[in-house]
Amino acid sequence: MRKKVGVIGGGQLAWMMAQVAPLENIDLWVQTPHHSDSAVSLATQTVFADIDDAIATDILAQNCDVITFENEFVNLEKLQKLADKGGCFYPRLSSLSPLLDKYEQRYFLKNHGFRVPHFQAYNSEADFESFSFPLVLKVRRHGYDGQGTVIIKHREELSSILPKFNGIPLLIEEFIPFERELAIVAARSVNNEIKIYPVVETYQENQVCRWVIAPALITLEQIKEIEAIAKKLLIELDYVGVLAIELFLSKNGKILVNETAPRTHNSGHYTLDACETSQFALQLQAITGKPLGNINLKTSGALMVNLLGYESANSEYLEKREAIKKLGALVHWYGKTESRIGRKMGHVTVLLTENNPEKRYQQGKLIAEKIEFIWNS
Repeated sequence: MRKKVGVIGGGQLAWMMAQVAPLENIDLWVQTPHHSDSAVSLATQTVFADIDDAIATDILAQNCDVITFENEFVNLEKLQKLADKGGCFYPRLSSLSPLLDKYEQRYFLKNHGFRVPHFQAYNSEADFESFSFPLVLKVRRHGYDGQGTVIIKHREELSSILPKFNGIPLLIEEFIPFERELAIVAARSVNNEIKIYPVVETYQENQVCRWVIAPALITLEQIKEIEAIAKKLLIELDYVGVLAIELFLSKNGKILVNETAPRTHNSGHYTLDACETSQFALQLQAITGKPLGNINLKTSGALMVNLLGYESANSEYLEKREAIKKLGALVHWYGKTESRIGRKMGHVTVLLTENNPEKRYQQGKLIAEKIEFIWNS
């Protein structure tokens, strides 16, 4: 029987979900205020409204079997009223509740035995006394792609930064001198089936992900520890759908949970080309009660590079995209023509052929550098 799935949000994550929806016998409805959003062109139906417009979400609830999310910019109180009337949301609203505020998320993780960086909610300057510099400041809600995250190197810098966040709830966080930044994407279905993708390494600059290599160059013991973290968190949250977890591998070899994202995630984009079942198909399978597909890699590894805006312009960058394709890359362009600094315009996947883990990692880094040179020059 054909299912109808509603998505709150109409950006590239919903767009990539819409690409695979027909293959899953699913009609995808999206709720977004922007006619130019990527998913609008592929959605079965679009409800044009702000993503926190509960009246619009009620239209999804009345027409769809289940509603899911493209982002965390949701009002749980409004959505709970729809759930009380019979609206079906996956992930469950109770699963999202401890994750949307970064302080509450950290507290939940620590309280459930996950190792996390030292943290504190910011209320006054006295809260900084248990931290040394450098430290990290994060907005507690609505931060993404590095927005709302600042590394403070010394106290004088702190004095100039704090007034910029006047009245905005903040999280103070220990700065971790990490060996690698890692991520894992996992899913749990309505029927409690769990699938876990390979651990990947992410390379960040100014708190924005530039590229991802799968699988990460870490030990088998570290892989097992991270997989256990993902499984435990899915169960503790009673979670349904795709969940991404960002982690630090510290210089002393410890694994720390940094943040979670209750949705499909940038660190899993490589799965579109490199895995038998992508994270987007897995999300739809998980929330509609289907058996979860085979998520094995189709190749020895993969590289994903984000095509980030480097200027303010209106362009589809056709020549650069063609030049990148000549490297053997698969280009996913999100249909955006308005570029601005840091905006995700698309991403690139390259299937890596080297079987030796060390050589494969170096192969991935070299290709990433070539792609970024073409894109940014």
